[in-house]
Amino acid sequence: MGLPPYATLGQRIWYYSFRVICGLIFFFLVAPIVVVMPLSFNAQDFFTFTPEMLRLDPEGYSLKHYRDFFTNPQWQLALKNSLIIAPLATIISVTLGTLAAIGLSQSHVPFKGAIMAILISPMIVPLIISATGMFFFYAQLGNWMEGTLGLDKGFVGYVKVILAHAVLGIPFVIITVTATLVGFDRSLTRAAANMGAGPVTTFFRVQMPLILPGVISGGLFAFITSFDEVVVVLFVGSASQKTLPWQMFIGLREQISPTILAVATILVVISIALLTTVELLRRRSERLRGMSPG
Repeated sequence: MGLPPYATLGQRIWYYSFRVICGLIFFFLVAPIVVVMPLSFNAQDFFTFTPEMLRLDPEGYSLKHYRDFFTNPQWQLALKNSLIIAPLATIISVTLGTLAAIGLSQSHVPFKGAIMAILISPMIVPLIISATGMFFFYAQLGNWMEGTLGLDKGFVGYVKVILAHAVLGIPFVIITVTATLVGFDRSLTRAAANMGAGPVTTFFRVQMPLILPGVISGGLFAFITSFDEVVVVLFVGSASQKTLPWQMFIGLREQISPTILAVATILVVISIALLTTVELLRRRSERLRGMSPG
């Protein structure tokens, strides 16, 4: 909505100043991304704009870094590990986070505030502290799985990283599902119980379809968290569980590979697509709960 015709001079100044401020903040946030994306098409092995790129010369642009990403065995191993670890961690996060949110939404649960604070603490505690604690905990767990159960060391490494990433993703699921449950009509579950439906049937046939947007949103946030995480995997994982962020960190520290720019651009595109999906699901959830017009 624009300014009304009776707006005062001060209101008009604030109206346009507010938009300028928002534009400057938006530019401040996206400027690093805007710089990285065109650099990923650099025909030279540089991290800066070449004269050919500044002149918009087609010879200054190339897809060589993208080809290197899709043909280099190290990058492909990192991509495979990320595509294994992130979905499995997301499944665990969504399952446990949804059950926790539903349990905490019950009125008879004691100490809900304290339990909620503990469950979302991975979002609050500095990541380096969480990673250090996970290192000692999962080291003992890994030794037990290898020594007592006789499991392969590589398999145990994947299990440790997946569980660690699931811990980081659970708070996002709990928060989004809890927000969805705020507008949930409890009379629907009571009506289903009166019609003879059991708790499991009621959950999957009545409750789950209504809270599904929140569940999917939390799952997407958990997936992004696992897919982009590097600190925990450095502490908990080994070389065989090297993920894309880990490989990017090595590329910056050891060989300064321009392929990092191509990978960063791909990750940005994936993140934008996932966040767009989250926003669409949020609007759908509001429409289902009658909070916004259809």
